[in-house]
Amino acid sequence: MNQSAEEEEVYNIIPVHNLLADHPSLRFPEVRAAAAALRSVGDLRRPPFAPWKSHYDLLDWLALFFGFQASSVKNQREHIVLHLSNAQMRLSPPPDNIDTLDPTVLRRFRRSLLRNYSNWCSYLNLKSNIWLSDSHSRHAASDNRRELLYVSLYLLIWGESANLRFVPECICYIFHNMAMELNKILEDYIDENTGRPFLPSVSGENAYLNKIVKPIYDTIKAEVDNSKNGTAPHSAWRNYDDINEYYWSKRCFDKLKWPIDLGSNFFVTGHKGKKVGKTGFVEQRSFWNLFRSFDKLWIMLFLFLQAAIIVAWEGREYPWQSLRTTEVQGKCLTVFITWSALRFLQSLLDFGMQYSLVSRETKSLGVRMVLKTVVAAVWVVVFGVFYGRILDQKDRDRNWDSGATKRRMVNFLEVVVAFLAPELLAVALFLIPWIRNFLENTNWKIFYLLSWWFQSRTFVGRGLREGLVDNVKYSLFWIAVLATKFVFSYFMQIKPMIAPTRALLDLKNVTYEWHEFFDNSNRFAVGLLWLPVVLIYLMDIQIWYSIYSSFVGAAVGLFDHLGEIRNMQQLRLRFQFFASAIQFNLMPEEQLLNSRGNIKNKIKDAIHRLKLRYGLGRPFKKLESNQVEAYKFALIWNEVIYTFREEDIVSDSEVELLELPQNDKNDPRSNWDIGVIQWPCLLLCNELLLALSQAKELIDAPDRWLWYKICKSEYRRCAVIEAYDSLKHFLPAIVKYDSEERSIIRTYFQEIDQFIQLEKFTKSYKLTALPKIYDKLVRLLDLIVKPDKNADKVVNALQALYEVAIRDFLKDPRNSDQLIADGLAPQRAVSGEALLFQSAVELPSASNETFYRRVRRLHTILTSHDSMQKVPENLEARRRIAFFSNSLFMNMPHAPQVEKMRAFSVLTPYYNEEVLFSKEQLRTENEDGISTLYYMQTIYASDWRNFIERMRREGMKSERELWNERLRDLRLWASYRGQTLTRTVRGMMYYYRALELLAFLDSASEVDMREGSQQLSSMRRNDEADRLSLDQSPSSRTLSRASSSVSLIYKGHERGTALMKFTYVVACQIYGSQKAKKDPHAEEILYLMKINEALRVAYVDEVQSGRDEKEYYSVLVKYDQKLKKEVELYRVKLPGPVKLGEGKPENQNHAIIFTRGDAVQTIDMNQDNYFEEALKMRNLLEEFKSYYGIRKPTILGVREHIFTGSVSSLAWFMSAQETSFVTLGQRVLANPLKVRMHYGHPDVFDRFWFLTRGGISKASRVINISEDIFAGFNCTLRGGNVTHHEYIQVGKGRDVGLNQISMFEAKVASGNGEQILSRDVYRLGHRLDFFRMLSFFYTTVGFFFNTMMILLTVYAFLWGRLYLALSGVEGAALSNANDNRALGTILNQQLIIQLGLFTALPMVVENSLEHGFLNSIWDFLTMQLQLSSVFYTFSMGTRGHYFGRTVLHGGAKYRATGRGFVVQHKSFAENYRLYARSHFVKAIELGLILTVYASYSPVAKDTLVYIALTVTSWFLVVSWILGPFIFNPLGFDWLKTVYDFDDFMNWIWFKGGVFAKSEQSWEKWWYEEQDHLRTTGLWGKILETILNLRFFFFQYGIVYHLGIAAGSKSIAVYMLSWIYVLVAFGFYWVISYAREKYAAKEHIYYRLVQFLVIIFGVVVIVALLQFTHFKFLDIFTSLLAFVPTGWGFICIAQTLRPFLEKTMLWDTALSVARMYDIMFGVIVMAPVALLSWLPGFQNMQTRILFNQAFSRGLHISQILAGKKPKADE
Repeated sequence: MNQSAEEEEVYNIIPVHNLLADHPSLRFPEVRAAAAALRSVGDLRRPPFAPWKSHYDLLDWLALFFGFQASSVKNQREHIVLHLSNAQMRLSPPPDNIDTLDPTVLRRFRRSLLRNYSNWCSYLNLKSNIWLSDSHSRHAASDNRRELLYVSLYLLIWGESANLRFVPECICYIFHNMAMELNKILEDYIDENTGRPFLPSVSGENAYLNKIVKPIYDTIKAEVDNSKNGTAPHSAWRNYDDINEYYWSKRCFDKLKWPIDLGSNFFVTGHKGKKVGKTGFVEQRSFWNLFRSFDKLWIMLFLFLQAAIIVAWEGREYPWQSLRTTEVQGKCLTVFITWSALRFLQSLLDFGMQYSLVSRETKSLGVRMVLKTVVAAVWVVVFGVFYGRILDQKDRDRNWDSGATKRRMVNFLEVVVAFLAPELLAVALFLIPWIRNFLENTNWKIFYLLSWWFQSRTFVGRGLREGLVDNVKYSLFWIAVLATKFVFSYFMQIKPMIAPTRALLDLKNVTYEWHEFFDNSNRFAVGLLWLPVVLIYLMDIQIWYSIYSSFVGAAVGLFDHLGEIRNMQQLRLRFQFFASAIQFNLMPEEQLLNSRGNIKNKIKDAIHRLKLRYGLGRPFKKLESNQVEAYKFALIWNEVIYTFREEDIVSDSEVELLELPQNDKNDPRSNWDIGVIQWPCLLLCNELLLALSQAKELIDAPDRWLWYKICKSEYRRCAVIEAYDSLKHFLPAIVKYDSEERSIIRTYFQEIDQFIQLEKFTKSYKLTALPKIYDKLVRLLDLIVKPDKNADKVVNALQALYEVAIRDFLKDPRNSDQLIADGLAPQRAVSGEALLFQSAVELPSASNETFYRRVRRLHTILTSHDSMQKVPENLEARRRIAFFSNSLFMNMPHAPQVEKMRAFSVLTPYYNEEVLFSKEQLRTENEDGISTLYYMQTIYASDWRNFIERMRREGMKSERELWNERLRDLRLWASYRGQTLTRTVRGMMYYYRALELLAFLDSASEVDMREGSQQLSSMRRNDEADRLSLDQSPSSRTLSRASSSVSLIYKGHERGTALMKFTYVVACQIYGSQKAKKDPHAEEILYLMKINEALRVAYVDEVQSGRDEKEYYSVLVKYDQKLKKEVELYRVKLPGPVKLGEGKPENQNHAIIFTRGDAVQTIDMNQDNYFEEALKMRNLLEEFKSYYGIRKPTILGVREHIFTGSVSSLAWFMSAQETSFVTLGQRVLANPLKVRMHYGHPDVFDRFWFLTRGGISKASRVINISEDIFAGFNCTLRGGNVTHHEYIQVGKGRDVGLNQISMFEAKVASGNGEQILSRDVYRLGHRLDFFRMLSFFYTTVGFFFNTMMILLTVYAFLWGRLYLALSGVEGAALSNANDNRALGTILNQQLIIQLGLFTALPMVVENSLEHGFLNSIWDFLTMQLQLSSVFYTFSMGTRGHYFGRTVLHGGAKYRATGRGFVVQHKSFAENYRLYARSHFVKAIELGLILTVYASYSPVAKDTLVYIALTVTSWFLVVSWILGPFIFNPLGFDWLKTVYDFDDFMNWIWFKGGVFAKSEQSWEKWWYEEQDHLRTTGLWGKILETILNLRFFFFQYGIVYHLGIAAGSKSIAVYMLSWIYVLVAFGFYWVISYAREKYAAKEHIYYRLVQFLVIIFGVVVIVALLQFTHFKFLDIFTSLLAFVPTGWGFICIAQTLRPFLEKTMLWDTALSVARMYDIMFGVIVMAPVALLSWLPGFQNMQTRILFNQAFSRGLHISQILAGKKPKADE
């Protein structure tokens, strides 16, 4: 019995089951009110299935009726109580009766929770099943209870729906039916069939799960199984979205019925019978999707291109000159024919891709598709006919200007007006967006009929228009971009091409170098000349967008006041207002009721902010009079500095320079009463010396003038007063209490005070003596600050000071009698033996830490000369202080009190990454002899010093202890610098700590503060003294981050408040199996729960139930501090295994039921957070209240800081690129463009909004591989609003090695390739207005598409040149000089693009905004010197390759990227495997084209022209080949290169068995590289084959240039050249056959065959030389021709693999492919080997790769050479 009682006691956050328990949260009456409301079962009919117990509440009542699980009920009970009580706390004004639940709270909650349900009902024209009386007067208690029942029912349904949470409208359907049954029970219906009171259709234990969730879940699972692990085409199986969209039409009621009819065709899967096909959308893999989704954009581009060419063809100076002629006007009308043709194409594509949606149930869809196609075709014909009439008339009249022709043109224009009517209507609606929103959101049949033609009716994507102001903003932005682009395109791209085109077309009798099939015109050549230009024309909006967005982003940033405090100097200037800024932003004001929103207050706020920002009205004056403010500021600031100390980014001495000292009232010696604010020493340095020199200059000035001069600087005034007041306390403190000397000191100071009051100070004292006094004082302080104090010396110093003070300082000297009379000399005559102060000195004991801290501070103020620019030394600490202080001057909402803030939780999905580095991981050395720890110590040298200092302070004797007693400290220190779960958890738990501190400050009175701060200061001192005598391990106190020292003064309720407002759930999917396997990860996770009270772990538990059956549970655990063990809180049974879709979203989804609060922040495993940022969280959550445009936000975007930039230059490039993306990029997207979706992971979601609309990510297999971005799409489509806030930031780690970065880029690019196919992108492309659609395109899929276009441009350009050179057109054209101008055009563009300017510009701009212009230019130059352009060119290749491949063939997969520190050398074979297909082969192909071009082009004979033409292309080739080696540590080390080559050859020839991995055997790798060709469709194969035909062109072109061709142009030459191919193939085949047959046993035969083949070859060559025009060089030239041919064959063979695999040809193809890979390997290896052989190159490469670290004095070369110092063994 005892056991179960204990289990009963276990609770998650608050013990709802026992309201009398001793728990800090239960002191809130709101909690009790919410729990009481749930208990009000009253007179409800009791469920007949089980005996009713007295403690049951409404949730138990529902569970008994509908069969919900007990554990889920328990979970939702706490969820509801927490939410309602939090909502009631936020009410303002507070309700009259505080002990009952306020009806408005409940009503608001019900409305927000069920809003999606009500929208769904009105969309389907259903009557909602929520029956409530409308009038407020009758809003009785029963209605309250009813509302509570509806809410609880929804949450219980949601809480057990498992994977169905991804199909929100299915949940609406279930709720609709169950709510109806609930109504029948509440209204006491009688069941017609039985005559008894009504009972629900499903009931009994777990009935809901088994009867309702399981069948739908099984259908989804069966569909997923059909997808063959995601490799089947998307159109063949239903994903989550298809299942969901089934519920968007009324047919779900006809077919599914209720209780659910399992015979419905909805449940039929596979290829059986009448199944429900795809619903709503079919994802087809094709590039046409880009045109389908963004047709408006392409129509605009094509039409402008056509018009521009027509206008430019006239050859006038300016376009408007040509447009005046009727002829050009007439020709321009053809644009409309093109337009209608494009529309026709669009309708055909719609039909071709979506036909499988049409079924018996959806006939109208089919009708619409057919009609659209017909209408579009009719328009094409109509335009054609009318234009034909114009031409006809023109031919009759022989000119364009005749009246009849013009009349016919007018007729044509009348047709155009009809064609454009819908477009004009759309423009009108764009100008008045609210009408459009109203039309789309109201579900009237008439509107539905009107819009039926234009877009299919969907539940999402209605009413997406923004308000008028936003409309104007983003329209202006895009109008500017498009205007620039079109002007540029016309004058710089299209117009210059016209002359060369004409020249080429006019070229007659060209002597072709080969057999020409169509020899009368050069149209093909003209096409090739235009191709690169057109490609660039299509993509260059991307460049203009990035230029404009950079500057707009910078402007928005400036107005947000970003980057005003960049470094410590700027902070010093602003620090005086800093305290008031903290007060204004982080402390809630005492508010009058409802006084917040009105205009007057907003204006007041704005004025207040201005004052703060520019220090008007000297707000710091208030601080001195208002002690509470000063104390609050000191507590917050000091806590921030102490967290820095805990994190080891500042040292003990820096803490003393940065902190604000506090008084200690208990100890009279250290209770110094100082009349001004004691600013951090950092700010007061040098001020006192300056004041002294001022005093020296103004010797004769009156008091007032001198004081006025000093007061000009606030810090100087404070320094002077503080130094004086401190002296008043310091001198008596070192003298015995009752000695005469003490009273002399007191009297002396009293006199000075008196003169100061009478303003006679300068008259009575000699200011010239001040420097002397100063020197003596400093000597005295020096003695006292030293650790070993010498009392005699102190006495001497005091005497000297006394002498100067009495003899030199007083203006009118007094004799000894006068001095005795004035009390300034001892009464007893000073005899020789008893000197003054001799026996009176008594220094405080060494344990009085406060006193000595004070003395050190005084000493610093007196002596510091430098300006302390370098404090704190650590760059990270400086950056954080600067960002924090800057952010407090930015605009942010006011902080509410902690009790009134919105509650939130943080959710982190975790699978199997590092939790905490183990001892082995830290010690193990890699092949270069470097351990992770050693690497970290070198990169984070100052952190390591601070860590050792902290350990010593805690009693560590030698560093050896770190490996045994203090091992955990060491592991933590290292883990906080890697990308580990420990780091993430520590960062997120700062929220808890910050909330506790803020809760204390909210309610603390002045007395609390004062006492608190004293207690703290004494605590801190004693703590350091006691540390040694502690019986527990010395590190336990500092380690547990939650027990910060401030927590010792809390009054107890803070913990309760913080727990109610914040929970942290980590979804450790496999924690259960890790525990079972005794995996160390599990112990570490348990340890994290132990030291963090608010941390919860959710995992999926698999339990064997029968022999083969498994049951799955979602489990939540925490560490119970009382029971001292891990306890299980909830165990919710699941319908089956969790992972049906992509892993991460499924993991998030199973854990989301355990989150609490109004908001949830999604945090990834590689993130970090900071205490000072956590303080601003409650301000951020207030953003949910305010309108941005016409909507309140549903996602709050937060900026990230990339913290891995310091590891190597590569990491730095990556983090620079990423930083500009997550700050500047997102800022522009949110404002003005209004299309920020959700990229960065620290975004804060409106939890209840997303909970009812499909969760915080989408999870269908493959299509949603970039799961998080779909949350943004979903949010926008469902009418949410996403904002971006820059006053708070979260840390984020990025990949640091080239291979990891490439894997990451590949993952993102493939993800974008899949997005193109998705319904979300299609709907956004059509439902957003034109300009937002542009912003959306160019910032998501468009970016990747355009990257691919750049690569295609390079290809098109080079292939075009090659064609011109080999065919001889180029030579013919050279005689006409025009051709070179065309070259010029193409070239300019190539340069602009490939320099990757458009990746660099946003970085430079963002950098200059935040760190200053010169800094950013310097950074940019440094990057160039470190070959960043090689890296950017290389990653452009990665993106283009994977994006294109995914769109063509699919095969996107989640690539897990390692998060480690990468400092080891990657072998050549590994690099080859990763980059062979994406970079090396392509680079070799381009290199080959360039070489052939150089040999055969007449243009290339002029070296300069050739260089100008091809320099960028060569740069691309070199970057792609050498990139992986330049950024590979020790990439050019000769020995490594030799080993690598051996390793590569072994890999190539390794035969390997069935189980060989691709890392071991070439063959396995080769098969894996073609995986995508197995999953691709027919079109994919056809396209791939067509693309591979290009390799045969080399042979055709070069053969005619061989000597053996003897100038013949006959086609026979080409045909004969194939003999060569066959002969070479025969040779190869004979030798390999002989090798297989004889090589092992009868070796001599094998040698004989080889010998014969060689002899035969020699004979043939001699014969050719003798009897034909064969030249010896031809052998090598022909290689250029025939090697590509072979490669083309292999590529085609791969595409046709299913047919060839059975034949003999396949083995040959395989072995030839192996030869090719060896050849490619050698080609790539050659430059690497050459550079390794050259001396000095390796050092240079190391310097390039690790420059960042060099500037921190890092001995990387030593790290790499492994000359590790042995001292730390």
